[in-house]
Amino acid sequence: MEISAKMVKDLRETTGAGMMDCKKALIEADGDMDAAVDILRTKGLAALSKKAGRATNEGVIGGFVDCDARVGALVEVNCETDFVARNADFKDFVASVAEHVASAAPADVSELMGQEFAGREETFEQVLGATVAKIGENMGVARLARYELSSAHGAVTVYIHGVGNIGVMVELSASSSDAADSPAFLSLAKDIAMQIAAASPMCVDRDGIDAGVVARELEIYKAQAAESGKPEQIQEKIAQGRLEKFYKEVVLIEQPFVKDSDLTVTQQVDKVAKELGAQVGIVRFERFVLGETATAQ
Repeated sequence: MEISAKMVKDLRETTGAGMMDCKKALIEADGDMDAAVDILRTKGLAALSKKAGRATNEGVIGGFVDCDARVGALVEVNCETDFVARNADFKDFVASVAEHVASAAPADVSELMGQEFAGREETFEQVLGATVAKIGENMGVARLARYELSSAHGAVTVYIHGVGNIGVMVELSASSSDAADSPAFLSLAKDIAMQIAAASPMCVDRDGIDAGVVARELEIYKAQAAESGKPEQIQEKIAQGRLEKFYKEVVLIEQPFVKDSDLTVTQQVDKVAKELGAQVGIVRFERFVLGETATAQ
């Protein structure tokens, strides 16, 4: 297979490895991008792939949470230029889309398009068309997510980082209404959302990681350990040790807490739970990075 300059460039952007190393890896992988990443990682030439960092689309991620913190929504709305993305009218439109998603609960973008929008006698698709005409740029909703509290007590929190390039929605549970309504609990929910924005976990706990991902990581770590030339028993310990490190990087509750690296997220949650005299848990989260769905295609 012919290895194009674009393929080499894309691999370099994904891994941070050198151009020649990327080209050699692509040749060895017969053009398979994922296999080439694994080859570079095995050789110690690339870190864990973070494709989400390669955002290319302009636009804004917006969020909404109702006054009871029981329902929340995240949306990504794209446009053509950064100039429009910073426009107040565009930002107001994104905010209204997030609020509509929270209240009308569309299952996906296709269903959203056909819904009457924000109490008007027009569909969202019609309103979107009118907004495009007003602002003067093509735009569209890339994706959406909606949470409704899944336990009796808790909170849904949305955090938008910076100018709207990262958005997080997280649900926390509590064992009592007093705990869920307390400032300490709501502050914890915000801290966890900020943690997710900063540290980019894959899942809440180890059960959330696909078995195939774990198997792939372990295979890479075993290949790396084999190059050490040490006895097989030692190689296995090395590989397992690196797998444990991987878990601490990608599992939310095992990550160092961003506000106090001496604590893990689990320890911080337990600390707040003890203060409240209640049980507290992280139920689920969504993390949107601007443009990442376009990059993944």
